[in-house]
Amino acid sequence: MDIQALKTILLVKDLGSIAAAARALDLDASKVSRVVAGVERELGLRLFQRSTRKLATTDEGDQYLRRIAPLVEELEAAGAEVASRGGVPKGTIRLTASVAFVQEGILPVLPKFQQLYPDLTVELYPADHNLDLLAEGLDLAVRLAAAPKGDLISTKLLTTRYRVVASPQYLEQVAPVRHPADLSMLNCLCFAFPGFKKSWLFRQKGSDPFPVEVSGKTLIASAPSLREAARLGMGAALLPDWLIRKDLKSGRLVDLFPEFECAAFDFETAAWILYPSRTYLPQKVRVMIDFLRAELGSSGR
Repeated sequence: MDIQALKTILLVKDLGSIAAAARALDLDASKVSRVVAGVERELGLRLFQRSTRKLATTDEGDQYLRRIAPLVEELEAAGAEVASRGGVPKGTIRLTASVAFVQEGILPVLPKFQQLYPDLTVELYPADHNLDLLAEGLDLAVRLAAAPKGDLISTKLLTTRYRVVASPQYLEQVAPVRHPADLSMLNCLCFAFPGFKKSWLFRQKGSDPFPVEVSGKTLIASAPSLREAARLGMGAALLPDWLIRKDLKSGRLVDLFPEFECAAFDFETAAWILYPSRTYLPQKVRVMIDFLRAELGSSGR
């Protein structure tokens, strides 16, 4: 059985349609359809039930595809390992992430990536809404969430911690802030997004979490703009550590409650790398995933 044909039918299963697999492989849908038909003919069984609206695996097809998936993945990994010793990744990587994460996480390490892989072109699509990887033809996404849901493959990039911060100038103008309950006295800069607007969560080690109601005169639907508002002394803001690390180090912003864990609605937040399929993972995508995990994950940036 041709390994490329097996990879193709696994991709059809992962993406849920022949058309989506054809887009991922940059092939005509008719060619992918012929590959599927050829494999079914060789096996003597139907792998997929097709209709005008959707494609689903048959019971026999599901059993067969589950059995071969780890074998194909191992062959693919072995081939990639051998190819990487002498081959040079080429092509274009299309990556999306939030505007803030592109600015603070990806752009600072991109020059190093381009030095390591000069034959790769990187297309960045900053967006504060989740782009559809399949519909937009994207290779990778970085999403900030408690845990990703859906059919995309995910791997954790880094754990995110939130801090409540304000500028020294603002803190000089208000009563001393010693406990999260004191936020009721402050003008809080709130993210214009459900879950961030009305209360923030706090907990200390060994204690139960508790909410604190917050309010303020300014709501902003942009994390970098919230950070800038806090820098300007407009109030206190709840922001992720990767966005404010330099400001805390320089003293431009102050962590109000270093002994507390803080969150908008979930303490177990992280940045995740998402991609459409484990079965078809080009070398160019693999090296980007490995690079981001090495530069951002282990370094604690």
